[in-house]
Amino acid sequence: MRVPLSWLREYVDLPATETGRDVQAKLVAVGLEVETVERTGAGLTGPLVVGQVLTIEELEGFKKPIRFCTVDVGTANGTGEPQEIVCGARNFSVGDKVVVVLPGAVLPGDFAIAARKTYGKTSHGMICSADELGMGDDGTHGIIVLPPEHEVGTDAIELLELVDEVLDIAVTPDRGYCLSMRGVARETAIAYGLPLRDPALLDVPAPNAYGYPVKVADPIGCSRFTARTVVGLQPEARTPIWMQRRLQKAGMRPISLAVDVTNYVMLELGQPLHAYDRTRVDGPIGVRRAEQGEKLTTLDGVVRVLDSGDLVITDNRGPIGLAGVMGGANTEIADAAEGAHTSEVVIEAAHFDAISIARTARRHKLPSEASKRFERGVDPNAAAAAAQRTVDLLVLLAGGTAEAGVTEVSAPSAPRTITMAADHPDKVAGVAYGRETVVRRLQEVGCDVYGQDELLVTTPSWRPDLTEPNDLAEEVIRLEGYENLPSTLPTPPSGRGLTERQRLHRRVGRALAGAGYVEALNYPFIGEAVLDQLGLEADDARRRTVKLVNPLSDEEPSLRTTLLPGLLGALRRNDGRGSHDLALFETGLVFRPTGQETKPARLPVNRRPSAEEIASLDAALPRQPRRAAVVLAGAREQAGWWGKGRPADWADSVEAARTVAREAGVEVVVRADRHAPWHPGRCAALYVTVEGRETLFGHAGELHPRVIKELHLPERTCAMEVDLDVLEQAADGVLPAPRISAFPVATQDVALVVGQDVPAADVERALREGAGELLESLRLFDVFTGDQIGEGSKSLAYALRFRAADRTLTVDEASAARDAAVALAAERTGAVLRGA
Repeated sequence: MRVPLSWLREYVDLPATETGRDVQAKLVAVGLEVETVERTGAGLTGPLVVGQVLTIEELEGFKKPIRFCTVDVGTANGTGEPQEIVCGARNFSVGDKVVVVLPGAVLPGDFAIAARKTYGKTSHGMICSADELGMGDDGTHGIIVLPPEHEVGTDAIELLELVDEVLDIAVTPDRGYCLSMRGVARETAIAYGLPLRDPALLDVPAPNAYGYPVKVADPIGCSRFTARTVVGLQPEARTPIWMQRRLQKAGMRPISLAVDVTNYVMLELGQPLHAYDRTRVDGPIGVRRAEQGEKLTTLDGVVRVLDSGDLVITDNRGPIGLAGVMGGANTEIADAAEGAHTSEVVIEAAHFDAISIARTARRHKLPSEASKRFERGVDPNAAAAAAQRTVDLLVLLAGGTAEAGVTEVSAPSAPRTITMAADHPDKVAGVAYGRETVVRRLQEVGCDVYGQDELLVTTPSWRPDLTEPNDLAEEVIRLEGYENLPSTLPTPPSGRGLTERQRLHRRVGRALAGAGYVEALNYPFIGEAVLDQLGLEADDARRRTVKLVNPLSDEEPSLRTTLLPGLLGALRRNDGRGSHDLALFETGLVFRPTGQETKPARLPVNRRPSAEEIASLDAALPRQPRRAAVVLAGAREQAGWWGKGRPADWADSVEAARTVAREAGVEVVVRADRHAPWHPGRCAALYVTVEGRETLFGHAGELHPRVIKELHLPERTCAMEVDLDVLEQAADGVLPAPRISAFPVATQDVALVVGQDVPAADVERALREGAGELLESLRLFDVFTGDQIGEGSKSLAYALRFRAADRTLTVDEASAARDAAVALAAERTGAVLRGA
């Protein structure tokens, strides 16, 4: 809701020194979300005046039509002589009143005006359009042509109300009454402690039998319908400038007087209205549900097929409007600019069911200013006042005559009452407000309050969101100031901190970040196309997805079964934007249906679900393991004066898995594997020991070249994905702190020759087991193949570090441990000491 400050001052006597920023601070304090304060006309300085076009000379020989005009600006130019101006617009004629900016003025955007020679003439100023003055769209896309009654030389800055401040308020669904000047003015009056001049307090004639006939067939969908008729509208009547400017500042485009008046009253009172050309309405106006398949051409020219749930306005021919959403083209007010004219209008001010209007607007993808208000709640008692205000403006501005007939069809209703303990807001907020403050604040928002310790509160008609004691407590608390609530940190009982599982997940994220990876949080949705691009087989478990009934995108209708698509998409976007050295990670859930899921039961809302009902919900959910994944591309170590640097490769992705496993105190066993989307020769299967058995917990390596091409990724992109749930099962619980020995380390290097097909992991395992408890660490530092080794063989060189916790090892002890390790490796893998 855009609220011009000059308009707001009509209803609340704000101090003259109050700026838009001051009002913003006050409204934010009472709970309204004022997003911005826009200053219109910022930087605008005159002279900017009303002028009258005296002559127009068409200049020939140019690519576009150019006109040389003389304009009477009175004495504003200091001489009284006509002002010579070159202009390219075509929508004005001799005798028209226009807006002229003279040399020395500055237009919005720091556009200084000076005399300049152009098209062979000297132009002393400009004839202005609405866009050039920062007024917004006036529908003409040309020069501003003013009504003839404005005198030449009048200050146009004041006339057009160009300098103002506009508050842009994001109205939440529970505060629909603030989609009006009336509602915002009420909140402003409360915030400042000032009286409100309610624009809805009008003298409204009583309903009678002479009004336009209306038949409401669905009183639940339409609880109130007021109809008034105005005749004799003058064809030459135009929307006055002050009304046009208020509509423009509020974000609406002026159209025609009758339409502008209904929009103006809607903005003022919050009650959507509609005006019908009475000569185009056939018989009584009706309100009913649409018949399935009925058609209606709405004001936007679209033929819409109606649903039986749609509420429609009808005449004898059928639907003439979607109730509360948009009118029909067959009863549209004629546009005087197109040579047509409407002299008789029927004004509709009705109250429609919020849910029905919301569903219709979404069903037809037709949001409108009216539907936005109805679905948030409109004051049903404002309909008669809004109709009267519209009648008054049409009589005043269009020279019309209000017919004596007043139609009002309404369903019986009673005001809502709520019983609340007087100290209930005190208990909710933890602040002793006292009964007097509670009653005063509730009365300020429009409630009638009776009672002492037990209050009987009658809520105002414009606040449908007030339905229970907690709503009333919220009103008291927000008006007393959220900032005045005491800040009390809750004291949790011992043992209620993070679980071991949660701690592990946090440690994994911190470890990957510490290793140089950047966390990327991606949407958990995928499509079939990306699974094809990853090269997954038809029977791959990752192709069995959970499809959403209402996906955000038709291209990604399923929940992810792997973290890689999102991460690879993020890597591709960043690489395309010039960041080529990338290391990204993500931890999160994936969704793996088992096929055993049951149909979920619909739970009641009037009680807490039982354990059995919660279990039935859990049984309907797919398996949701938590995973961690990384992707790498570009340089892993940057080049510089310290060295050449190094590109990321498959070993870095394997090391990322080891980094993750170390946070659980678990050793990773690495074996060669073939698994999409990794390169078959550079893919590692990652195993951890769970209950004494090796268990697969992920894969790492370089992506397949075909996958890289399909996804448009950098060359040699690498990735890793592991299952954190399996890692948690492999962990022994609390991670023990390392024990640092004060005794020196003994290092022994061995080079073993094994067959080309023997995994290094098998050799490493045998060395660890054979070396025994004196082995502190084992590291593979070289792999060599060549003629010296022999065809079909490779040399693996390991550095073994031995240390005892209670003594200094002798050379013999270290050598014996090394020999035992080599012996077991020879027994299990056929390893032979190189050079032996």
